[in-house]
Amino acid sequence: MFSGKKIYILTLGCKVNQYESDAMYEAFFAAGAERGTEDAADICIINTCSVTNIADRKSRQMISKLRKENPDALIVATGCYVQAVANRSMKNARFSEKHGQNTPSVSDAHFRYTNSGSDRIDADLIVGNNRKRDIVRLVASALSGQPIQDNLVDIAKDPEFEDLRIRMPETHTRAYLKIQDGCNMFCAYCIIPYVRGRIRNKELSSILEEVQTLADSGVKEIVLTGINLSSFGDAGKLSLADVVCRIHTIPGIERIRLGSLEPRIVTEEFLRRISTLPKVCPHFHLSLQSGCDTVLKRMNRHYTTSDIIAITDRLRRYYDRPALTADLIVGFPGETEEEFETTCQTVERIGLYEAHVFPFSRRKGTVADRMDGQLTEAVKKDRVRRLMQLADRQKEAFEASFAKEPKNVLIEEIVDLPEGKCYRGHTERYLLVDIPCAAIGDEKPDETRINTIVSCIS
Repeated sequence: MFSGKKIYILTLGCKVNQYESDAMYEAFFAAGAERGTEDAADICIINTCSVTNIADRKSRQMISKLRKENPDALIVATGCYVQAVANRSMKNARFSEKHGQNTPSVSDAHFRYTNSGSDRIDADLIVGNNRKRDIVRLVASALSGQPIQDNLVDIAKDPEFEDLRIRMPETHTRAYLKIQDGCNMFCAYCIIPYVRGRIRNKELSSILEEVQTLADSGVKEIVLTGINLSSFGDAGKLSLADVVCRIHTIPGIERIRLGSLEPRIVTEEFLRRISTLPKVCPHFHLSLQSGCDTVLKRMNRHYTTSDIIAITDRLRRYYDRPALTADLIVGFPGETEEEFETTCQTVERIGLYEAHVFPFSRRKGTVADRMDGQLTEAVKKDRVRRLMQLADRQKEAFEASFAKEPKNVLIEEIVDLPEGKCYRGHTERYLLVDIPCAAIGDEKPDETRINTIVSCIS
């Protein structure tokens, strides 16, 4: 179908997007396409992100950039930013239809988005989040000039899990595996439930088949991911821990890493089960967002700082020096200096390996966008800086605690450093390690070392 056509996919945002981009690549390769580059492709797909205003702006910029660098290519936009714009467009269309007004269609004869202003997407084809599974067909139709009727559908009305598949990830060593999509939490600051829809899960049989395929292709590490991974499961029937236990039995998979977790899932029962599985990495990313009770309540997060402290203490009872990382938002509407300092004190108390600190970003359509007490960008920027200084000190202390200890490293690449070529990879705790060739008995770099786990002291 696409013989001789070159395809390039640019991925913005989260691990779920990375997984979906890998799956789209494989679908096009199966249909005869070849890999293109940023400035040399017949089809350019931008998998966009909308988690912040900055992500929106970058999505627009990258669409325009690829248009300029590939003027003759079919430019395809998909992902969360596209879905957010589409939602607004469809909402406006429904309003206008109800009031008897004329509105432009989503796409014209050239599949060019017709909305005006800052939301305009300069793409030839726009594919909603629930239509990535059909992207090969949609692109084929666009290339042939056929009209496309179903590339944008209200995601709230499409409850089916989009069962994409991958056989070999881009990295060839670590594979992201999306097992869940959507979110029902509706946190005050978050647009994602509106652009990803409600919670839905991948079937267990499908998960295990895909993991087996990845293991057969040589993948050593699986990273389970989802929009709200902690929500995976059916009441009383299947849980995230069940999935981890089943994946653990598959030969060839040597590491299982969990994506972002809501604090509520880190229970005694959950840890009792997964801590007995040696393939599970002692690396846990927690979606904390704040370390202050009053801010958490305004955010519509259903836990307290006491819960957070109890959870991190619990993790340390079950694992030796687990790598704890977290997402944190500063500058939420109404956040006082005292509330910010409380968050800093909580972070100091729990001890993190890494913190992903974000300034609050207003998202149209969310509760927080309408809240009083919006802070200035200068205040938010200063609080990001101060919290990151604390996080950086904690990171240095955590890494220092492993100095001169044996480490198991999954080698991912060979890099050039001032002291010469080295192997580079990550430990179970996701510490980045550079290994001199001589440290593992090699006179020079050996490409066959890539995708193997070696033990070393560094």
